[in-house]
Amino acid sequence: MTRFEGRTAVVTGGAGGIGSAVCHRLAAEGAAGGVLDRDHDAARAVADAINAGGAGAGGRAGAFCCDITRRDEVEAALAGVTEALGPVDVLINNAGFDIFKPFLATEPSEWERLIAVNLVGALTMHHLVLPGMVERGYGRIVNVASDAARVGSTGEAVYAACKAALLGLTKTLAREHARHGITLNVVCPGPTDTALFEEFRRGAGNPDKLMDSFRRAIPLGRIGRPDDLPGAIGFLASDDAAYVTGQVISVSGGLSMAG
Repeated sequence: MTRFEGRTAVVTGGAGGIGSAVCHRLAAEGAAGGVLDRDHDAARAVADAINAGGAGAGGRAGAFCCDITRRDEVEAALAGVTEALGPVDVLINNAGFDIFKPFLATEPSEWERLIAVNLVGALTMHHLVLPGMVERGYGRIVNVASDAARVGSTGEAVYAACKAALLGLTKTLAREHARHGITLNVVCPGPTDTALFEEFRRGAGNPDKLMDSFRRAIPLGRIGRPDDLPGAIGFLASDDAAYVTGQVISVSGGLSMAG
């Protein structure tokens, strides 16, 4: 499939587990991909693998070092993407950060870090990418939130609040920009085997018991894998979903079945 031939896609947190899987999938379907990540070496490794042909035919990618909490760095990274690969047609807001603590054990300084990455960073990406999409009359944005935003999650109060805000932002912008040929949707992963989840697992009092509890609670019987996400994200980012906007899809093995 070449659903993204001629399209330029940007993935934030593109060197992480879910982000790199999405970069590879979009590249395999023909996209020119901007891999944005704070870890430039890891982002370059993803881009190099794509350019070496590991992702399939048609894809090419570039690595761009970027802390999404710093607007100047985001502006520089997006300018680099546009110069190297072309104007941004597809934005996947995937970068995220969490601190696993009961709310009353958290400190305001931790709230600030969580809000900066999970909400303000996403606001910045939208604010800088949408004008070009409006001008060209085309755009696809997929925001990666969390099922914590839909049903809550013990020990993730501020993270869940940020991700819930992302749902509201997406639906509002979907209404504002439908007339510009731009769609915005949300994918909510459930527990997924990433570095972030490993931090959560290590912080549990009994990690083995925690994993057993998740497996029993998930109807499909396992924790998610990064490769479980690109299918849903790719669909919403493609013209196959041209008539889908303002929607929220959980990819959680059935752990949550929100209406």
